[in-house]
Amino acid sequence: MRVAFLGLGLIGGSMARALRQDAGGGWTIAAWTPRGAGPREAAAAGILDLAAGTIEAAVDGADLVVLAAPPGECLALLDELAGPVGPFLAPDAVVTDVASTKAAIVHHATQLGLRFVGGHPMAGRETTGFGAADAGLFRDRPWVLVPGRADEEAVARVEAVAKACGANAFRLDARAHDTYVAAISHMPLVVSAALVEAVAGTGPEPRSDWPWAEALAAGGWASMTRLARGDATMGAGIAATNAPAIAARLRDVRAVIDEWLALLEAADGPDEPALHARFAEARARLLAGDA
Repeated sequence: MRVAFLGLGLIGGSMARALRQDAGGGWTIAAWTPRGAGPREAAAAGILDLAAGTIEAAVDGADLVVLAAPPGECLALLDELAGPVGPFLAPDAVVTDVASTKAAIVHHATQLGLRFVGGHPMAGRETTGFGAADAGLFRDRPWVLVPGRADEEAVARVEAVAKACGANAFRLDARAHDTYVAAISHMPLVVSAALVEAVAGTGPEPRSDWPWAEALAAGGWASMTRLARGDATMGAGIAATNAPAIAARLRDVRAVIDEWLALLEAADGPDEPALHARFAEARARLLAGDA
């Protein structure tokens, strides 16, 4: 199968590395990025068959085109594929993506009449670029497919790629996906950024006590703010294309924080057994999921 990546950062690059290691797949791999740095590096490493200089050259003859870019850029690439790049697409080419929001992208692709299968490999890191790519990134991880109006053969092509990357593919409705992922990925991203703003400050100058707090910061702070260290363009695209679901989850968080404030600011002082019960319940909920 000939696969063309439009974008070759952490996710696209990890896919390309995994496909190259899948000796039995017969993969031919091309890639394009606006600046071309990632494809040049991948070609030098023997990962690509073609580091394309244009989108047209990348998709020419491809069986599967992978949009490996932030959500907003995926929407723009769909316009390109349905417009000026369209004549270079094979008549039976399938287009997929790896963005972490699905409803807006699947809807747009459907409106444009593309043979499109939405995709979201549930794996990632805060690091970016092809240099961070890891062939094992998707091993035993879920890979959501949102078929929309795509035919079964189109879905099978994307499933084959997910399998070659070591992932477990399953299907979801676009809006269900966005609701679930808002809870476990998108809302935590916003909360992570909000935590940095609350503690370190906003604007050009940090809070006056931030240097001391930063000097004392250890593993807890690093864990809670890891998501805020990610790519800002990616974060903005996620928030813009899944805003209602994220807002709903943030309201849930706000309601729970209000409950914690009530416990901490009780007129007769904090109720330590009640606080213990809250911590214990949260811990038990997570441990039950790990079982």
